[in-house]
Amino acid sequence: MKPFAACLLFITLGSALAAEPGAEKLPYVYTKWKQFTVKDGLPDDHIFAVKSDGDRIWVGTENGLALIDKKTAKVVKVWTEKDGLPWRAVTGIDVDPKTGDVWLALFGGGLARLSGGRFDHWHQLNSGLVNDVVYGVAVENDNVWAATTAGASRYNTVTGEWTIFTEKNAPMEEIWNYGVHYRDGKVHLAVWGSGVLEYDVKENRWKDYLDPDGEMEIDLYRDDGIIHVITTGANYVDGVLWVSSYFGACRYDGRNWRGYYNMDSGLPSDFNNNLRARSGREAWFASDKGLGAIMDAETNTWVAYTRDPKSDSGKAVVMRDKTVLETVEMGLNLPHNFIIAVDVDDRDVFVGTAKGLAWGIGEGYYSGLRERPRMLAATRRDVK
Repeated sequence: MKPFAACLLFITLGSALAAEPGAEKLPYVYTKWKQFTVKDGLPDDHIFAVKSDGDRIWVGTENGLALIDKKTAKVVKVWTEKDGLPWRAVTGIDVDPKTGDVWLALFGGGLARLSGGRFDHWHQLNSGLVNDVVYGVAVENDNVWAATTAGASRYNTVTGEWTIFTEKNAPMEEIWNYGVHYRDGKVHLAVWGSGVLEYDVKENRWKDYLDPDGEMEIDLYRDDGIIHVITTGANYVDGVLWVSSYFGACRYDGRNWRGYYNMDSGLPSDFNNNLRARSGREAWFASDKGLGAIMDAETNTWVAYTRDPKSDSGKAVVMRDKTVLETVEMGLNLPHNFIIAVDVDDRDVFVGTAKGLAWGIGEGYYSGLRERPRMLAATRRDVK
């Protein structure tokens, strides 16, 4: 071979290798899923709440509470009203990290605590709970917060004191509290019509986050603040505030806001029932059309998980902005695309849907982006 031809061949091969998609930085994709329904021992397929707690997964349903053991991947215990559960519908769960007590938000039944195998029950007639329709619960040090349709209540487990927060002593234009979350000294309330309220525990001070343009139909000015005052969830992690709403989602890093919509991100839908943030760069959104995970906020890189309703199969679509980078076909991932609750631990993700629970097993999980080969047209089967 002549020297010129050999050089040309080398350049051509080099260009071809450089074009291989393996050099691209892509997020982790969950390809192994396990599903739980009434056939696996759950008391109901309508999942309202899920909480990862070490080796345990607590599941709140429309008709009872269930406990899954992560080591055996089995439902090991179920509580219904016949077993002493004070109310059938469990819409929120949190675990006290000091005592291990499990706190339950009950939709119409108030607040309950599972401690030492026994339930304690608080409601409007025997406590300072402001309303019995409780959407969410969060443990903050010795206090337990309850998000209700008539404001928020705070119960001190040491002194027994109750405090009620409404429009009279907090910046609530509306009092329908949809979610509550505690992290790093701050309690955040997602309030229907009042955006997000932040309570600084040390300073005993409220701060509100509202949509600056005041428009209810559209987000008039992009990234000027929270996208809509009707919010469904708020998580504060790594100094970053994540917010879900029925009109999209948004992120606030303390200086800048960023809004996310179905039209320019990997959100499967703008109708988001809840969220769970794993870090300041990664958050998971429970929508009515699937599960959306922003895996790298800096580059707006997402993975959207959906189920084909006509078959026992699903897929994950990796997107940057709205550009599809990768599509991974797989076996069944989500039991249903209508998602109400989501939780994460260091590796795995747990998804509460309208027809059962999904457990995404994060073998080899990594945060952010990493160079890896694309899985275009790859087919993975779910875990049996």
